[in-house]
Amino acid sequence: MSDTGPGPGHGPGPGSVPGPGHGYDPHAFAPFAVTVDLAVFTVRAGTLHVLLIRRAQEPYAGAWALPGGFLLPRESAETAARRELAEETGLSAELVDALRLDQLRTYSEPDRDPRMRVVSVAFTALVPDLPEPVAGGGGDADRARWMPVGEASEPAFGLAFDHADILADARSRVGSKLEYSCLATAFCPPEFTLGELQAVYETVWDTALDRPNFRRKVLATPGFVEAVPGAARLTGGRGKPAALYRPGPATTLHPPLLRPTEGHPR
Repeated sequence: MSDTGPGPGHGPGPGSVPGPGHGYDPHAFAPFAVTVDLAVFTVRAGTLHVLLIRRAQEPYAGAWALPGGFLLPRESAETAARRELAEETGLSAELVDALRLDQLRTYSEPDRDPRMRVVSVAFTALVPDLPEPVAGGGGDADRARWMPVGEASEPAFGLAFDHADILADARSRVGSKLEYSCLATAFCPPEFTLGELQAVYETVWDTALDRPNFRRKVLATPGFVEAVPGAARLTGGRGKPAALYRPGPATTLHPPLLRPTEGHPR
């Protein structure tokens, strides 16, 4: 067979440089949209909460959903995620810009949005000390609030779109993040007991942990926590005051503090 160059549907030949639109007909493909969704978690009153908005427009008007929306034409997914989070929750731009957002995964089931084919890039974050949100007057949200994850995850709660799936995946991801990072200390007072630190892990993992085993693993992890010399706090009961600790210099845990494979829900 003679080599006459690429035929229809093939790429350019070796060494060639395709020009704009070379071999591509945009009308040959069905249009679709790209959105972002955010699962932002915090711990409030000893319970893991997720940030939700109530939709003011169809589809799913009146239903609760994760914050998010459509990408603008000249916008990256992460830029869109920060813009939508600020617009729909009223959180300040400075606070939103400072958040560490982790890309979770892409959701692309053909019928996940009744309007049209929509592919969503989901982000997640676990952040201490976030303020109470308010509907920001942008996007399609008329209310925003922190919701206990256990309540939001119930099928009867009826999160919009496939957001229940995104929430479940995001919760698993932030739980994994505590295994390898020192993030849990950010949810404790400046000086804390190991019991208070354990409570953060139990809240995020939704698992009761063995106290002596947890203490042994924490103290054996270099740089995770540092004892506060001479400091102690009464924690209730009749035992002696508990020693106080502060965050150590480490940012990652070596070895990791792994979730128990067989835990009991709190």
